[in-house]
Amino acid sequence: MASKMIVNWEAREYIEYKKNGGWYVGLALVVVALCAIAVLLQQWTFLVLVIVAAVALLTYTVRPPRMLHYSLSDKGISEGNNLYTFDRFKSFGVLNESNHYCIVLIPQKRFGSRVRIYFPETEGEQIVDIFGARLPMEPVKIDLLDKLVRFLRI
Repeated sequence: MASKMIVNWEAREYIEYKKNGGWYVGLALVVVALCAIAVLLQQWTFLVLVIVAAVALLTYTVRPPRMLHYSLSDKGISEGNNLYTFDRFKSFGVLNESNHYCIVLIPQKRFGSRVRIYFPETEGEQIVDIFGARLPMEPVKIDLLDKLVRFLRI
C-alpha cells in the first residue's frame, strides 16, 4: 500500500556556526601542543591520531551543511533516501537552537542515536501535530555532547 505524503520541506542538515580566524589559530595551537606532547612521550600512534583528527575536523568544519529534502508521511519521515518509520522511536521533542527549530526523535533502542530534523517555523505547527498524533511528546534537553559542539562551534 502506498504511503500518503503529508508535509514536504527542505532544511539544512545542521546549524552552521561562524568561525573567525581566532578559532582556527586556537585549533592550530591545540594540535601543535598535542603533537609536541606525543613527540616528547614518543607516542607515535597518538601523534598520528591527533593529525588525522585535526584534518577530519578541518574538513568537517569547512564543508557547508547540505540542504536536505524531508517528506513526512503516515509511515514515517524521509530524509533524502532514508526512511525513519515511527515504530523505531518511543517519543519526540522539540528544540529551539539559536532560532532554528528541530524535532528530536528518541529511539526505542537504549543505545540508539537521536535523530534531529530541522524544520522551518512556518511548517512547525503542522509537523509537530503530525508527530504528536503518532508519538508521545516529551521535553528534551541539550545534552553534554551538544553543549560541547555548540561551545566549540563545530
